[in-house]
Amino acid sequence: MIAWFKDRVKRTILEVIISGIALSFSLFGWFRASWIFDPAWFGIILCGIPIIAGAVVGLVRDHDIKADVLVAMALIACLIVSEWFAAGEVAFIMQIGTLLEDYTAHRARKGIEALVKLTPRTARVRRDGQEIVVPTEEVLVDDVLTVLAGETVPVDGAIISGEASIDQSVMTGESIPVDKHPGDEVTSGTVNRFGTFDMRATSTCDDSSLQRMIALAEQADADKAPIVSLADRWASWLVVIAFSIALLTGILTHDFIRAVTVLVVFCPCAFVLATPTAVAAGIGNATRYGIIIRSGDALERLSKVTRIAFDKTGTLTYGKPQVIGIASCTDRFDDAALLRLTASAEQRSEHPLGKAIVDSFAAQGGVMSAVTDFTMQAGKGVSGCVEGHLGQAGRRDCLDNVPSAVSSTLAASAADYLGRGATVIFVSIDGQAAGIIALADTPRRESAHAIARLKDAGITPVLLTGDNGAAAHAIADEAGIDEVHAELLPEDKMDIIRGYEAHDEPAAMVGDGVNDALALSTAFAGIAMGGIGSDIAVESSDAVLVSDDVERLPYLIGLCRKTMRKVSQNIVISMCINAVAIALSIIGILDPVTGALMHNCGSVFVVVNAATLLGSKDTDDSPADAAASPRATCVHGSEKAVMEAGS
Repeated sequence: MIAWFKDRVKRTILEVIISGIALSFSLFGWFRASWIFDPAWFGIILCGIPIIAGAVVGLVRDHDIKADVLVAMALIACLIVSEWFAAGEVAFIMQIGTLLEDYTAHRARKGIEALVKLTPRTARVRRDGQEIVVPTEEVLVDDVLTVLAGETVPVDGAIISGEASIDQSVMTGESIPVDKHPGDEVTSGTVNRFGTFDMRATSTCDDSSLQRMIALAEQADADKAPIVSLADRWASWLVVIAFSIALLTGILTHDFIRAVTVLVVFCPCAFVLATPTAVAAGIGNATRYGIIIRSGDALERLSKVTRIAFDKTGTLTYGKPQVIGIASCTDRFDDAALLRLTASAEQRSEHPLGKAIVDSFAAQGGVMSAVTDFTMQAGKGVSGCVEGHLGQAGRRDCLDNVPSAVSSTLAASAADYLGRGATVIFVSIDGQAAGIIALADTPRRESAHAIARLKDAGITPVLLTGDNGAAAHAIADEAGIDEVHAELLPEDKMDIIRGYEAHDEPAAMVGDGVNDALALSTAFAGIAMGGIGSDIAVESSDAVLVSDDVERLPYLIGLCRKTMRKVSQNIVISMCINAVAIALSIIGILDPVTGALMHNCGSVFVVVNAATLLGSKDTDDSPADAAASPRATCVHGSEKAVMEAGS
């Protein structure tokens, strides 16, 4: 129970409920014995005291004038003239605004914590001829470490023996693991998917690439200042104007009650409600379409973006390698037979590319044959007997020992796929070159349509990826993106995003991986792919596409812009209502109670107008099924050219 009361949002809900009931009793005169027993005091105490305290702290400690100051002035003035209901009503409306802001913005950001959890806690180090396990913090430069399959690389270093397939998605976003050999560099936080290797540390844990990413994320998060609420932004002017009008009214009419009424109707309750009510409605509408907007601040920033930068893998593409092409160079086996024999040989493979070939064949309904005499060599490939044939699949050099050289036609086909960023697997059967199988990450079918709609909305799309130029431009061309930046590290993406900000071009970043966390945190607004995205990407973002449907991006931007237009409408109309109420207060038609009720009309309008957002619909509500994978042999765009990497 005590823990429940410590939650500020839950406590505010209880205060608002009690105050609302008490003010209803006060308005109709129920249970009102005297001023001491007026039910409105529940609203004054529960909702008013926090406002007065906040105004005092802001003025005395922070030397800052916020909307609370004007509300506190009106509240105290009502108390002086014994207008208990008016005082309670003003405090009650303001507390509702606070509750709505807390409801839409009270979310903890855990992206940096998730990054920290990626850091391996221990490392296998060889010292004095023995292999010992030590805390990662104790690894020294030039230490020799052993990394087994499935383990995370603890620090930056270079391989000195052994071969492995490294998942570098943490740093580069590549969907296809990269084969590493002696002399190649490996980075902390990346994962060894296959093979065992020894490495020499070139940095300590504190100076590793992953730790630098964490430090940059912390700095980016701190640099993203929250957007000040509209009422607080104008508070200084509102206080001066309200106090001046109230003072002049009191002096000219010699009626202190009229001056108090002016303060009551001048309270910025509609200003306070204008943003959170519209934001709450906008967020509620977005949820219906599989979009989570994390706060009102995030929604406001999303409405202002002029550029959207996309990560490639998992964002514009499905994030999983598929067979995109087969080229047989022998009359003995056509393309279908070549895929069947290769998939059968790969069915025992632990390499991600081998598994991708098996999955692509199975997705076509194919039935694999049994494999015998299976062998696998890290970084080289696999071999095995299938249907009485000895097959080999892997790097191009797996064909070096066969008597038939790679034909010029086959070589041209391989070069074509490599030029488009695909990974090529070379296949030999019975000692003869048999053909190639090309794999690549394939673009989402809805990507091009989403990009076209964004352009129509005045948004400039940009592609930021860690993949090479060929793969990046292939996907960008299919999606309709003109500006492409390839071969980027996480900090490179962050620097490009900052460059847009420096030129007054608010940019949103759309990504799904750990390597996107820096850009998501740095961007004016971050949007994560929730279904396949890493927890770090989701927690670093301002909005999440739960179903990974990029087709919803144009609707998200349009909804945010529409929501902010509602905010502007609310403010203008509520100001007109307040202006009329001020005039009626000055000439004495309204007293504090009737003034509070009329002042409430502006608040009611704000709520009703904002509620219309709940019925807003996506006019292009026909997105492609983002969960559906393209056919395995569909030739589309490509993934990073892991040059002739072995399976």
